[in-house]
Amino acid sequence: MSDDQRRSRHGKSGHGHKSGPGRSNRPDWRARRAAEIEDGVVLYGWHPVVEALSNPKRRIRRLLVTENAQRRLAEELGTLRVTPELARPDEIARKLDPDAVHQGLYVEADPLPSPTIETMNARSLILVLDQITDPHNVGAIVRTAAAFGVDSIVTTARHSPSATGVMAKSASGGLEHVPFTIVRNLAGALQTLRERGFLCIGLDSAGETELEAVPLRRPVALVLGAEGKGLRQLTRERCNVLARLDMPGSIKSLNVSNAAAVALYATSRALAALD
Repeated sequence: MSDDQRRSRHGKSGHGHKSGPGRSNRPDWRARRAAEIEDGVVLYGWHPVVEALSNPKRRIRRLLVTENAQRRLAEELGTLRVTPELARPDEIARKLDPDAVHQGLYVEADPLPSPTIETMNARSLILVLDQITDPHNVGAIVRTAAAFGVDSIVTTARHSPSATGVMAKSASGGLEHVPFTIVRNLAGALQTLRERGFLCIGLDSAGETELEAVPLRRPVALVLGAEGKGLRQLTRERCNVLARLDMPGSIKSLNVSNAAAVALYATSRALAALD
């Protein structure tokens, strides 16, 4: 990811905070934690931190731990590749959003390398996110993507949450396994994907065909839109096909992260049958 892209992503909130005693006047949460400690990322909680410490591609700048967390880390990972700093739980809490659950672990790190569309191989399965802004939803999508072996998540620098903080916690370590590809223009990126042979499938409740009926081939891009708004018109036009998830129950639409899980399950099974 370029410096401009990192500054763009860290310059916005992506997550409103709730007021609490003594915290109601904190600005945008402390200018998004001082631009996530100068254009890096902040990770907290057991799974995000353990996965980051286990990932040789993730350069750790600083690790704060409580005594209990340090004992758990030693049992889980043995000798750490970075020297931890002991801290009290309240010291870590003061560095985070008011509602953050840190479990005694806090990391400041470099962002991971970002692949480009041009470097994706001909067998890739990727997700494309069209202005999905809620960090909890995106984090859940990342976790599911890691479970299904997704090669990359394509999104824009604007109108998407930063790969840090709340989103990283919701991803529960998935960020270490699914890289983000950041593009300036999503419609242009979809056009490039199609030119490179990707089958771009837009998920839409009003899609003309069931997802399971789409003739699949590799490489595949599943395109997801924001809840409520769905896919933007230009995004829809850039997809090869618009597909729906047919469900037998009375509710016909799913939360976007649940839709991603169902779509990845169906697509992965179909691709495995072709291989």
